[in-house]
Amino acid sequence: MRRDRLVRALRGEETDTTPIWLMRQAGRHLPGYRALRAAHPILDLARTPELAAEVTLEPVRRYDVDAGVVFADISLPFLGLGVPFSIDPGRGPVVARPVRSRADVNALPEFDARASVPFVGKAIERFLELEAERPILGFAGGPFTLAAYLVEGGASRDYPQTKRLLYSDPATFDRLIARLATATVDYLRMQAKSGAAALQLFDTWVGAVSPAVFERHLLGPLRSIFEELRALGRPTIYFSTGSSHLLELISRTGADALGVDWREPLGRVRSRVGPSLALQGNLDPGALLGPPEALRREAQRVLDELPGGRSHVFNLGHGVLPETDPERVRELVEFVHSAGRELRKR
Repeated sequence: MRRDRLVRALRGEETDTTPIWLMRQAGRHLPGYRALRAAHPILDLARTPELAAEVTLEPVRRYDVDAGVVFADISLPFLGLGVPFSIDPGRGPVVARPVRSRADVNALPEFDARASVPFVGKAIERFLELEAERPILGFAGGPFTLAAYLVEGGASRDYPQTKRLLYSDPATFDRLIARLATATVDYLRMQAKSGAAALQLFDTWVGAVSPAVFERHLLGPLRSIFEELRALGRPTIYFSTGSSHLLELISRTGADALGVDWREPLGRVRSRVGPSLALQGNLDPGALLGPPEALRREAQRVLDELPGGRSHVFNLGHGVLPETDPERVRELVEFVHSAGRELRKR
């Protein structure tokens, strides 16, 4: 049951307890990762399958999480789009020559995941060679989030260049989104064929757009992505932050599950999107910085939002913070499994 627990929950099937994995579970709060980062730049880690698999395995060995998540960065497909970039530890991906015109978009080459980022698939395969008990998730960036990185040149708070392109040349914006959607399908298809049991789309920044923009420019490409992926037989998750105003639209993307940040209670999300979608989330990552009793109280509150626990994957509302004590993570995973079993007895 443990190996299938995550996939069964995402498909709305019975599970023995609530499955849990955590965004950024393989990352900056762990001593093994910090040691590797001291010796290797982040892109070197991601492009070396043996090292990427080791980073992916560290939290699986330390905690009883129900899945690994491949160590990668959402910017990696830029390698196959001919876009030079670096990763600044303080800023994230930095694009030296942003994509801001029709000519820039037209110059992007056709994306081939096997040719440009084969190491991601090999890291998944290596993980599965070393870990027989738990599955691994694959992931990619969502089209709007990737577009924003490309157009802004890096992380942004207000996305001025992206919105300038959107409103001054919507046809070029749509063309960029379409190119990224096609690349994302190929990238996730490669991860599934390498052994990923589920696939998550991180559209972290999509909350920056209005419902009208989402419906006009993003809903169609997202539906196309999830429709293409459906043939792979892997459950899919769509995650975004600050997007409560978009929930009803997001529920129409065709994803099997919605990853929800901590700003909206899961019970209210369920009432807004209906019973057919699995929900993932949504503990505030900051709760892991407090004492054990506060962590248990907040985790129980999340679990109680969905009586019975069906179609729920426990996660954070965003990634594990670097300041987090690994002991708190261990306590959270153990508590969720124990409380999840109690939920199913009610």
